[in-house]
Amino acid sequence: MAPQRPKGAGALDKDNRPALSPAPVPSRSSELYAALDLGTNSCRMLIAQPKGSGFHVVDSFSKSVQLGAGLEKTGRLSRGSMARTVQALRICQQKLKRNKVGRMRLVATEACRRALNGDEFMRRIQRETGLRLDIIKPEEEAQLAAISCAPLVNRKTENLLVVDIGGGSTELVWIDISKVPKKDRAQSIMRLHSGFKQAASDVPSAKVVDWISVPLGVATLRDQFNDVEDDAARFALMSWFFEENLQDFTPYQSAQPQERFQIVGTSGTVTTVAASHLGLKRYDRTKIDGLRMTSEQ
Repeated sequence: MAPQRPKGAGALDKDNRPALSPAPVPSRSSELYAALDLGTNSCRMLIAQPKGSGFHVVDSFSKSVQLGAGLEKTGRLSRGSMARTVQALRICQQKLKRNKVGRMRLVATEACRRALNGDEFMRRIQRETGLRLDIIKPEEEAQLAAISCAPLVNRKTENLLVVDIGGGSTELVWIDISKVPKKDRAQSIMRLHSGFKQAASDVPSAKVVDWISVPLGVATLRDQFNDVEDDAARFALMSWFFEENLQDFTPYQSAQPQERFQIVGTSGTVTTVAASHLGLKRYDRTKIDGLRMTSEQ
């Protein structure tokens, strides 16, 4: 499956300050919000309450459901993986009900996009749990990844690369904010929620130089190369194959290093790397979210 795109460096020094969170403050501060992401490997949910310019996490859930197990071979979601997922979503439904969540966004990504029975599974989920999930397109997944990273953007950053490595796909978004005033850079990225192609405006805005979605993630790469027994050879083949799929992404065509360049990573793969760096025996979201690492680290 070919990478998808619209038609037509290293991390910053840890002493640099990130921009303030641009999250809007709803009029009803007591109202709870929820976001649920059903991916190829995991089912994750956060329930949060507006607090100041950001959100306070009230409840959370994360479970490895391995929804995409066997998808590479059959093109379908298996009975076992769907059963595990429904069980996890029942827990999510109970949490949503118990917390009396007022507004929510529930989405499914690559595994359900690719599976021949993806839409059928969405109907089953609604029938058995009462939850209605939307299978989102790659561009919207990339948009959500980009705007979710806005609070972490450093005031000095002029070029930003958002990296979202999931179980079944990888999204990369390169954003140029060099013409945006420093105090407005995080907010300009938040405005990308309306789409990567921004309408013409006299106000300086974030410019998406390029983005790409590749149907390769940690789970799909593992399944495609599981017949290679030697670990070093398997890793080398995975790396080569992955980079081949990224050759058309603009940064690969540019030999010039970008000034004031920042990389922000999101999703399970990046958080696992961060947890490993910290030596955590048990995952702790409070220690991972917003963690800054140098290229050497």
